[in-house]
Amino acid sequence: MSSTYVVSYDLKAPGKDYSELIEYLQSLEDWWHGLGSTWVVVTSMTARQLRDAIKAHTDSNDRVLVVMSSGVGAWRGLGASGNEWLQEHL
Repeated sequence: MSSTYVVSYDLKAPGKDYSELIEYLQSLEDWWHGLGSTWVVVTSMTARQLRDAIKAHTDSNDRVLVVMSSGVGAWRGLGASGNEWLQEHL
């Protein structure tokens, strides 16, 4: 069974190419990315498994937060497509 997670990160290597991280997040079952370093993703992995998978695409000094969605959320200013995606997946 798949779950929805909020993934946020602080990448500490200025100028580093993090395209592998972005490609990895986009390879998950479904995803939304409408805020700088915050993604909402759908996957069958646990939070720890997802964190560890993300770790393979980041540096040791980068910070990563993975939180399972409880299904309740509030937002504004994310546009029609963001609203629709979040309503469907949270």
